[in-house]
Amino acid sequence: MDVFDRVEELIAEIGAATAPTPEDVEAFRIKYLGSKNVLKPLMGAMRSLPNDRKRDFGQLVNRAKTAAQEKYDALRSAAATTEDSVAGQGLDLTAPAEPLPLGSRHPVALTMRRIVSIFERIGFAVAEGPEVEDDWHNFTAMNTPEDHPARDMQDTFYVAEGLPAGPNNSAMLLRTHTSSVQARTMETQKPPIRIIAPGRVYRNETISARSHAQFHQVEGLYIAEKVSFADMKATLLHFAREMYGADTRIRLRPSYFPFTEPSAEMDIWWGLETEHDHRITKGTGWLEILGCGMVDPAVLENCGIDPEKYTGYAFGMGIERQAMLLYNITDIRLMFENDVRFLRQFASVL
Repeated sequence: MDVFDRVEELIAEIGAATAPTPEDVEAFRIKYLGSKNVLKPLMGAMRSLPNDRKRDFGQLVNRAKTAAQEKYDALRSAAATTEDSVAGQGLDLTAPAEPLPLGSRHPVALTMRRIVSIFERIGFAVAEGPEVEDDWHNFTAMNTPEDHPARDMQDTFYVAEGLPAGPNNSAMLLRTHTSSVQARTMETQKPPIRIIAPGRVYRNETISARSHAQFHQVEGLYIAEKVSFADMKATLLHFAREMYGADTRIRLRPSYFPFTEPSAEMDIWWGLETEHDHRITKGTGWLEILGCGMVDPAVLENCGIDPEKYTGYAFGMGIERQAMLLYNITDIRLMFENDVRFLRQFASVL
């Protein structure tokens, strides 16, 4: 057989080749593209050809090589597709996938969102401020005396030197309440002011089942003309009934805070139906949930608001305390330990 005819025959053979499995594809590669492929011996026959035919023969052999490479690529791609299809046989593509573990909101976040939502519905806006605060906004603007125990190192975390001081070169500290947000808001906004200030606060306290060195607060402030104690009581009654039920009863007891006058503690009627009720209410049935009062005129004056024209009320509550009541949590430390067994209990809570 003429060598030209042999190459033409191989080209036709390559074009008609099939390889349904990966093993057949590999056999095709070895035969036509391997180191000992069937085209190599034909190149040796070129030496015996007349010079005027060598060029045509070389081009024909190159065409065979190209055809073999293209055919191999096509067969390999087809075999891979077939393998994937076979591997997918027997699978029910309509079956639900394996469920992925879902996270859950933290009880503090759930409670904070609930409180914020209640006050937003009656016109309060959310205000925020820095957690590293200066002494002036945290204490002085809030009418806290220089000799007040809260300023002591035993009660406040003062920040190490290196940060810029606040107004009048006041010391920097981790805020002990979100009242500092109220001070900053009163400095920058004109009445009427109606805000709530949720956030993390810090106090140098011994960590126990009922107290922690870090916790969260929501504080509220309303300043306008002719704001009265009755306005505050109605607002807090609305909050208590939205938070704990429509039949919730409240009571206000006289108290003292440097930044409000008069001041009060607000209790809700918790009841005495169980041993747990007796324990958390100390046998009274009443449970303290927040502090409140009319904004002291000195605070308004410190922040540049005319106390002769405007009055206002303020209140504040610990979010962990509310969360412990809502979800019957007996130890505040559970909220800061990131134990997934504890957190998974809130996976279904929206």
